[in-house]
Amino acid sequence: MPLLAPPLALYVHMPWCVKKCPYCDFNSHGVRGEPPYAAYVDALLSDLDADRHDFGGALQDRPIVSVFFGGGTPSLFAPELIARFLDEARARLPFVDACEVTLETNPGTVEHGRFDGYLAAGVNRISFGIQSFDDDKLKRLGRIHSSTEAEAAVKSAQDAGIDNINLDLMYALPQQTLLGALNDVDRAVALQPTHISHYQLMLEPNTVFAAHPPPLPDDDTAWAMQEACEARLAEAGYAQYEISAYAQAGRRCAHNLNYWRFGDYLGIGAGAHGKLTDTSTGDIVRRWKTRHPNTYLEAAGKPARIGGHAAVPADELAFEYMLNALRLIEGVPLDDFAARTGLPVEQIAARLATGRQKGWLENDPRYLRTTPLGQRFLNDVIGSFLA
Repeated sequence: MPLLAPPLALYVHMPWCVKKCPYCDFNSHGVRGEPPYAAYVDALLSDLDADRHDFGGALQDRPIVSVFFGGGTPSLFAPELIARFLDEARARLPFVDACEVTLETNPGTVEHGRFDGYLAAGVNRISFGIQSFDDDKLKRLGRIHSSTEAEAAVKSAQDAGIDNINLDLMYALPQQTLLGALNDVDRAVALQPTHISHYQLMLEPNTVFAAHPPPLPDDDTAWAMQEACEARLAEAGYAQYEISAYAQAGRRCAHNLNYWRFGDYLGIGAGAHGKLTDTSTGDIVRRWKTRHPNTYLEAAGKPARIGGHAAVPADELAFEYMLNALRLIEGVPLDDFAARTGLPVEQIAARLATGRQKGWLENDPRYLRTTPLGQRFLNDVIGSFLA
């Protein structure tokens, strides 16, 4: 079936952080000395230019619908450098009006006054990596901020005029109780952010926590935390729209919605991943950049910056699509599956029937949506679409 070009976003990876957290499996690198921040912005722009050249017509007449600075800790970069990148990016690619521009921020790496600069630079959404408002839990997680500093940072951003703010919270933390998890939610809600990301701490491979596991709540306790916190967030006006995302009315994250709806995105920066639909060839390709910042800087704008590039095999497309779309609480129109993958719905008909029979998927011929049972066993639901 013919492919339609989905919305196009831009992900920008900023790889440095003050200290690597023991649970983190992202491509982040603790600061040693003064990182070459300005040179890195130069490399980002060279990377963007090279991707524009490589992808050519696949980018034509496709505006950027959102920008996301992730890390690492993007707030280590001065507002002037963020402004320079955004100005140069806008000169290279069209941006939609009121384009959502998110900057991930560590409460321990921002100072009063920087938020004014970020807002002036074009950032209109801040995402704070709070994780917890319990100082003991913050220490166990290796965070460099206190709960008091976290609250002060959020209020500083609000005072600067940034009215679209996300708080990242984790639950099922080492020796955390249900009451402790609910207290974190209450402290977050009291700050009145527009969006809250609430997700379970997992022991990811190749992390300190994986090698030396801390004492975590068991699965039943973790599930009880999730259900209780979901209810508390709903009472406070935060509607769940994705497995770990809650938002006030009209404040869903446009960038993440594009991921979950199997949209396209350019990924620039050390270790950044991108996905692009080429309607002329019918291919959906993934490209990722070399991971280490030093290697990435040395290869600025050159083919060596690319860590890998491959078309998604046809027999993996259904799984790739479900890996994203089934995270959405409201689901997606079933017709979108064919439009975004080029595959006929008939190809997954048997798997859909099995999912409905097991009570994992709603029995709706026009919509693809998980049931509450399906949400609880989401990994099994998604895994059923593996080739």
